[in-house]
Amino acid sequence: MSVRITVPCTRAQGEAITNAGDLFADNPSPPVLVADEPDETKPEEWLLHAYFEHEPTGHEIAILTNLGNGPPRFEQLGEDDWVTMSQAGLQPIRSGRVTVHTPTHPPDPERINFEIDAGLAFGTGQHATTSGCLAVLDRLEREGVLFRNVADIGTGTGLLAFAALKLWPEAKCIATDIDPAAIDVARDNAAINGVNLGHGAGQLLLAIADGMDSPMLTARAPFDLVIANILAGPLIELAPTFSNALTPRGTIVLAGLLDTQCGDVAAAYELAGLTIRDGGFGEWPVLVCERPA
Repeated sequence: MSVRITVPCTRAQGEAITNAGDLFADNPSPPVLVADEPDETKPEEWLLHAYFEHEPTGHEIAILTNLGNGPPRFEQLGEDDWVTMSQAGLQPIRSGRVTVHTPTHPPDPERINFEIDAGLAFGTGQHATTSGCLAVLDRLEREGVLFRNVADIGTGTGLLAFAALKLWPEAKCIATDIDPAAIDVARDNAAINGVNLGHGAGQLLLAIADGMDSPMLTARAPFDLVIANILAGPLIELAPTFSNALTPRGTIVLAGLLDTQCGDVAAAYELAGLTIRDGGFGEWPVLVCERPA
């Protein structure tokens, strides 16, 4: 049994579904969630699709309905269709010079491409925080900023670490996540995208870590670039630790916060001795901070 449930939603609700996975954490076979914008002339009218391998329960239907703002629509799918359809629903994301696509879409030969399968880990490029980080990294490289030692904290799929290594191929990079499943996903994605694992320049080191609490991070510090696409609360809590892990003139890219949380996050990093170089914009701003010389 394969079922697709479609619920009308706003753009904000659609962009927030990457944070909805915990709602199905106890489900041994959770649905694949995909949001899209079916009509470009109506940018605030999105659709949320949920793909189930089983007949959804009343509780699951209620969760999905609460994620949107309209009645659900049900469709029976062929047994072999649900994964393909869910992947096809994720259109390629273009941010700066980077394109992120699923296996059902071909790479763009004119751009920097990453193939990221929609799966268990956060960070497919669909959410505004991830695409915003990609745009910031692309802009920093265009401005001629050079990084040699990079940390991606809360890496999810590994995408931002992959992008950093592509933009600064001589850098070494460590990517960490508190979730062991995310590190497994990042390792698989590294193989798919030709990212070399290891300790040297141009290579990626993966590790399980809660924030900066890892001997591997301690050994690698200080970093001239830290990327942290997590949540506002942990970002505020980690501000002093992140600041201490930066080189003089080191840069930190912060995401995962709403515009209503931006002031509190910025204040925490200024209190930790950093300068806010870019305050971001939109509902999901990306902050760029620098440690003074």
